[in-house]
Amino acid sequence: METYQTTGVCSRIIEFDVENNKIKSVKFNGGCRGNTTGVSKLCVGRDIDEIINLLEGIECRNGTSCPDQFAKALKEYKQTH
Repeated sequence: METYQTTGVCSRIIEFDVENNKIKSVKFNGGCRGNTTGVSKLCVGRDIDEIINLLEGIECRNGTSCPDQFAKALKEYKQTH
């Protein structure tokens, strides 16, 4: 399980698993439960590059959003794995 500390959004931490470059699970801790649950379900089973392209740059507040923070988490994951 990977853990990413968010900045500038309501969710505090994003926990996720990746297997064979595909998202196996994702959970946002904090934030708008309905929205983050929806984003999580839409991401599972998809390629991490596809998710980065879809979510990167989405803004809610402070120039970022929970989906954008997940894209940042996945980019960081790619750099370290």
